[in-house]
Amino acid sequence: MNELPQKSLCALPHLFAFWALGHQLPPQGKWRAWVILGGRGAGKTRAGAEWVRAQAEGARPGDPGTARRVALVGETYDQVRDVMIHGDSGILACSPPDRGPKWKASERKLIWPNGAEAQAFSASDPEALRGPQFDAAWADELAKWKKGQECWDMLQFALRLGRDPRVCVTTTPRNAPVLKRLLASPSTVRSHAKTEANSANLAPSFIEEMRARYAGTRLGRQELDGVLLSDVQGALWSTALLEAAQVAEAPPLDRVVVAVDPAVSAGKSSDACGIAVAGAVTRGKPQDWQAYVLADRTVQGVGPLAWAQAVIAARDAFGAERVVAEVNQGGALVETVLRQADPLVPFRALHAGKGKAARAEPVAALYEQGRVRHLPGLGELEEQMCQMTPQGYQGQGSPDRLDALVWALHELIIAPAAHHRMPQVRVL
Repeated sequence: MNELPQKSLCALPHLFAFWALGHQLPPQGKWRAWVILGGRGAGKTRAGAEWVRAQAEGARPGDPGTARRVALVGETYDQVRDVMIHGDSGILACSPPDRGPKWKASERKLIWPNGAEAQAFSASDPEALRGPQFDAAWADELAKWKKGQECWDMLQFALRLGRDPRVCVTTTPRNAPVLKRLLASPSTVRSHAKTEANSANLAPSFIEEMRARYAGTRLGRQELDGVLLSDVQGALWSTALLEAAQVAEAPPLDRVVVAVDPAVSAGKSSDACGIAVAGAVTRGKPQDWQAYVLADRTVQGVGPLAWAQAVIAARDAFGAERVVAEVNQGGALVETVLRQADPLVPFRALHAGKGKAARAEPVAALYEQGRVRHLPGLGELEEQMCQMTPQGYQGQGSPDRLDALVWALHELIIAPAAHHRMPQVRVL
């Protein structure tokens, strides 16, 4: 490094390809849209700003770049200006002094020394994109745009200059229809990174605190892991409902059970064996009882004895008083396998007289009443919950985790409450 000429040393901080993380570099090949999905602080804004630089700048300050007209589109005009242009990772902060653009606030434009221009637009005003035309665009936080599809469509009509107009999209993934349609397009490529990918540029205490609070939760998977979660229209549970159910720990519980939705086959492609641990505070009237989902111990790709051992381990870890399991498919085999792992396990066989959706609906009602709480670490279970509708499960495979949860809450809350409501017959 010390042997480099002074000019090269001065230029090195602005050579992004030298410093960039893998998810911050545009993919090779032919594409129309490059979507960068990432957790908070994963370096998405820097990647978008550097991509715009690469399009607008030439080899030397006065040389033309690939793009002459660039659209900068954010949720609001203020966010375009304050984050994409003037932000710590924005275009101005990333640009070298000898070729950086000038901000012309009256025209809402960045103007480079070579004549290239970037114009700021608000996604709240799609009509503003109806007249201009561009050969490149940077769309930030697409999944947050309130008029997402309308603005995206107007931007596509405006991308009509040059030989190969392209758009870079930087966003934390949210279940927005416009984002899901974009990712499904054959002309779209994507890169992805968790928050930790950019840990060198983040405060260690930030990562520690965020993981301590949100690790394993549905919100954490979206905001930290950058995972696109699926909320199905008309689902029995929503992200907002599950976020409201989050607690850090459970109080002393009166009952704890382990519920099992057994897998009838083994192997990597087989259904998982759903294992849910839940407890309840059952003091007072039944309508005041509260349930706490403690853990998801689901296993997949293992034989019957292995999942039975996982059930017994969960029982021991949480001090559960009973194991309950659906036996419609496995019959007496389920109890037989569990007793191979522990001959004295307290066990109750449950028979499903209704379909999965019908069984889930009264459990969903408990959540709407605020009577069920979730401890951290249930992200995959919550994903299945948000894909169960009254018409059935809309996700891939079988909702094994959700089935186990439903059985646990039936055992803890619904069945005992129904028993309390039964009229008592006096014997004379």
